[in-house]
Amino acid sequence: MKEIDNRLVLTVPSERQLNYQELEFYSFVHFTVNTFTDKEWGDGTENPAIFNPEKLDAKQWVDSIKAAGMKGLILTCKHHDGFCLWPSKYTEHTVAASPYKDGRGDIVKEVSQACQDTGIAFGVYLSPWDRNNKTYGQGKEYDDFFVHQLEELLTNYGEVFTVWFDGACGEGPNGKKQIYNWDRYYEVIRSLQPGACISVCGPDVRWCGNEAGDTRTSEWSVVPKRARDTEKIAENSQQKDDDFFRQRKISAHDSDLGSRSILEQEKDLIWYPAEVNTSIRPGWFYHENEDDKVKPLSKLIHIYNNSVGGNATFLLNIPPTKDGLFYENDVKRLYEIGSYLKKAYGKNLMDKAELKADSDMSGFEIEHVRADQYDTYFRTKDGETNCTIQLKWGEKVLVNHIVLKENIRLSQRIEKFMVQALIDGNLKTIYEGTIVGHKKIIPIDNISTSEIIIYILDARVAPTLSFLGVY
Repeated sequence: MKEIDNRLVLTVPSERQLNYQELEFYSFVHFTVNTFTDKEWGDGTENPAIFNPEKLDAKQWVDSIKAAGMKGLILTCKHHDGFCLWPSKYTEHTVAASPYKDGRGDIVKEVSQACQDTGIAFGVYLSPWDRNNKTYGQGKEYDDFFVHQLEELLTNYGEVFTVWFDGACGEGPNGKKQIYNWDRYYEVIRSLQPGACISVCGPDVRWCGNEAGDTRTSEWSVVPKRARDTEKIAENSQQKDDDFFRQRKISAHDSDLGSRSILEQEKDLIWYPAEVNTSIRPGWFYHENEDDKVKPLSKLIHIYNNSVGGNATFLLNIPPTKDGLFYENDVKRLYEIGSYLKKAYGKNLMDKAELKADSDMSGFEIEHVRADQYDTYFRTKDGETNCTIQLKWGEKVLVNHIVLKENIRLSQRIEKFMVQALIDGNLKTIYEGTIVGHKKIIPIDNISTSEIIIYILDARVAPTLSFLGVY
């Protein structure tokens, strides 16, 4: 077991992965000719003349997602239909051929600028499958075209925090499937945007495994290296009009990616954190008949707690209307999310708590957990893989959430923990958990207490905590 522990300690996030995870909650914006044809997938034959979002307001998009507490926006610059939201030099199937702004529009520019002006990180989605391009299925010729478009997006629109790929793949006009040259794509991205994560079909961020917002009980960031290639398989990527796939819960065979028993069998390990992605509506693109089907606040907060609060990130899609605006019901829900998060996490009760731990190391005392940062943190002495942390208040406080964060710069270590609270004069167990990782949110139903005890019961090596919050 010592060998496994040593490898785990050495498997840590890159700086770009760390920055990505600290965004926590960010948006997808699906927008293309599909918005005007009322489809989820286009076939590439759509006439650009149908694309004319006359009221498009990128600031409305960005203001709405910022109000929700999101910190980033990923735009579908080109979906499978091949229609480009920027005037690409390498195809005529672009916004330049549409009536939008008399063919002089550049939606990628508008959105990237609105993000920059508002302090929101900007990311790009570029479908590797282009159903409009005649060279698709012809190997290097298509790859050259795809790389040219990548270069346009990564050099003309400022800093990009992510390039989001899926593995959708079909047959080209020649009846052959395109074999994507992923390594070449990655090299271009690393060269032009070294700070950008390559997500899902990429080495930096993995897909959680479904589009319903479901998450694993234990979401490990240290996983087998071979997990990196899973989503490159087209049949594992998003499927057209497949309601079962969108709502598929995680099955037992893939529910454990990173426990000791799983990793013991693996030769190579990587840091590969999970992203949870779902849409605020049933579909990814806007459909008028879904205006009354916006997910309820309770559902979205449940997903938030399980993703952001379960060592993953949360990518929530909001699709603009034909006018180029977020629909009023969607906007209302975004503001409700933001209001909820501000209220839920606005006051940290740790400010007035007395704090003790039965094990700590000189320079890494428990008091460090009051500040939400990695530069200072708590850890136990070498060889000690459990500890008890006690919080006391002079009078009873009302608690709804507890937040734990490890110092993931030193990898993910905690494997089992328990939380007890003094209720009506007796210590009662209010939560039992496994992983912590970047962030663990423990929802609690309005308990009144003057004492909380956190037991770290097991860890791979000396456990760390970079932050502890009680709300």
